[in-house]
Amino acid sequence: MTSEENELTARYVYVWAFLIAPEHRAEFLRAYGPGGAWEALFQRADGFVGTLLLQDQADPNRYLTIDRWRSAAAHAAFRARFAANYEALDRACERLTTQEQSLGEYWER
Repeated sequence: MTSEENELTARYVYVWAFLIAPEHRAEFLRAYGPGGAWEALFQRADGFVGTLLLQDQADPNRYLTIDRWRSAAAHAAFRARFAANYEALDRACERLTTQEQSLGEYWER
């Protein structure tokens, strides 16, 4: 399947890894967990499918988020339309983590 075919037919997914500041765990979970601030922002856009928040079993301060969109185009439209909201929320959440890393963009199969 070509990249163009993927973009038209496959769900777009991106994954982030976070190391949290333990003293901010409750705030982190409220922001990144189900019904949290990030999910509320994403739900304002067409094409948002859902977010999974995963906690590492070996390191309770390490989390992954898996954000799912109907297509890469839907995600791009969200980023364009809500850029200021996204940046403001990202800045507000910076103090909750000690490290943040993109683990890439994927096609869901």
